[in-house]
Amino acid sequence: MTPTLVREHLPHAGPALCIDRGARARDWSEIQERMLVPLYEAVYERLGVGSGTRLLGLGCGSGLALLMAASRGAVLTGVEARAPERLALARQRLTPEAGGTRAEGGTRAGGGTRAGGGTRLVNGSPGDAADTADTEQPPYNLVTAFEPIGCLAGDSEGLGELLAAATPLAERGAPVVLVGWGPPERCATSSVVRVATRLADPLRAAGSWRPALRDDLEEVAQRAGLRPDGSGRVACPFGYAGVDSALKGLLSTGLFDAAISATDRAQVDKEVTEALHPYRRADGTVWMPNVFRYLIARVP
Repeated sequence: MTPTLVREHLPHAGPALCIDRGARARDWSEIQERMLVPLYEAVYERLGVGSGTRLLGLGCGSGLALLMAASRGAVLTGVEARAPERLALARQRLTPEAGGTRAEGGTRAGGGTRAGGGTRLVNGSPGDAADTADTEQPPYNLVTAFEPIGCLAGDSEGLGELLAAATPLAERGAPVVLVGWGPPERCATSSVVRVATRLADPLRAAGSWRPALRDDLEEVAQRAGLRPDGSGRVACPFGYAGVDSALKGLLSTGLFDAAISATDRAQVDKEVTEALHPYRRADGTVWMPNVFRYLIARVP
């Protein structure tokens, strides 16, 4: 969900939403973002991420995946254009000596933040990262796009453009990691996602949600001119302290904005709570098993 799990979609026509984006970003970073930690670990272990890694993270959000790569010694650049509030939290995590506020690149809207160890965070596109980079910076040898696709129709839109802008900054043969949802029978969260699409547009809900297809990631990679070179699956259960925590985490993705606009927040809370009922345990916690798939593709 956004930006790490599914892409944020604009709401259907309806009343304008009044969203505290700062609070939403905090809910994301404190509750939801950690759900894909097993995936990040599996990818980094397989690719041997370490002190020789120069990583470009696309859609880095509040920076947890980057922080985990930094702990392995990687040199990092993260770019984020969709959620500046999350990027501000990434700056606090990864560049605390800069206060999370120092802009790089003068008056450029896509300026970034630099910290010790070469970490750079850019509010913008991969092209903005190139514009603000040192001229002698070597090319990246790993590109990650950890935001899963394959949950909603059209949720890979924009990923091709990101990859097209990022791959010229990577060295030949560098791995590019793409992520997708697993099959719905192995992703308990799929049933909750269907609530969002049904409330947002009851007449078209069947066409708004679709199960992940086996070749989704390969198709995106091939359209971007990348060469698939291996894949894997990782169990990433979504676990919450209770229903309130689950609601905050799931709504922080932005996935339910269209449903809130079409109905109201109380209705969405009610129906999501009902959808969570099968996953509540005796101690009040919520546990939803999920499987995610990653693809490793290579820059030609």
